[in-house]
Amino acid sequence: MGAVFAALAPVFLLIVIGFGLRRSLIRLDTQWHGLERLTYYVLFPALLVQSLVKADLAKVPVAGVGGALLLAALVMSLLCLALRPLLTRSGVDGPAFTSIFQGATRWQTYVALSVAGSLFGPSGLAAASVGMIAIIPMVNVLSVAVLAHYASPTRRSTGEIIATIVRNPLIWACVVGLVLNVAHVQPPKLWHDVADALAQASLPIGLLVTGAGLHFEGLRRAGPAAALGVLLKLVLMPILAIGLAGWFGVTGPNLVVVSICAAVPTSPSAYVLAKQMGGDAPLLAQIISLQTVLAALTMPVFIALVAAG
Repeated sequence: MGAVFAALAPVFLLIVIGFGLRRSLIRLDTQWHGLERLTYYVLFPALLVQSLVKADLAKVPVAGVGGALLLAALVMSLLCLALRPLLTRSGVDGPAFTSIFQGATRWQTYVALSVAGSLFGPSGLAAASVGMIAIIPMVNVLSVAVLAHYASPTRRSTGEIIATIVRNPLIWACVVGLVLNVAHVQPPKLWHDVADALAQASLPIGLLVTGAGLHFEGLRRAGPAAALGVLLKLVLMPILAIGLAGWFGVTGPNLVVVSICAAVPTSPSAYVLAKQMGGDAPLLAQIISLQTVLAALTMPVFIALVAAG
């Protein structure tokens, strides 16, 4: 448990620092918006590509780790859709439903990579990279489709939905990194030097931006919808992923990485997507903020339980 807390402490401390900077030294929204765009379109894609290029996937049970996380995200997505009629009768409208859906299915990659790397080094990053391949493309596609169907004021055409998905830089980064890895293509040294510099900057800046984006003002008014988003992501998702990984025969550090990837809070990029596509952004801000705070308590529990088992 001590090692788990040691790995998690710097991650959540950076989030706290970002929260403090947003309210003291760097108060302008435009400044943080620029950092968000830099991280989303440049730094984080560089990290994804570089992590996948360097990952020794031969040492990772790809089918087990990737399959467990993919199936867990898919089951969670189907569960949310199955709950839609009940939520509607409870007063949850379409935009609010999309925020619950994103809150339950998406993941905070910065936290996952930071913790996996801190605990297990390159092998942890390799396993987490498999998780990225499994989760990021599918969840981004599903999130865009759900938002387009339930939240958009006007129904978007299939072409518009596909165009939104195609423009997603994270999906392209996963595709490029995986192709280079599988094809055994080694980029030149200059590429590695530049990509490593960008990748090293992505995690701390991403965590600072995550902290800056937290909104605690409305948490006192957080209702059942926000609570459901927290419960599904921080409790049910790890249980699903760990159970599926065990069924696939994943053990040891790889199983711990699965628990890390499943137990992280929702990505702040979900909030950006909600604002762009008509989702209930204030509700999603509540969900993300609650998850980020509570994950500091729930993540160590799941990681320690899996490590001890």
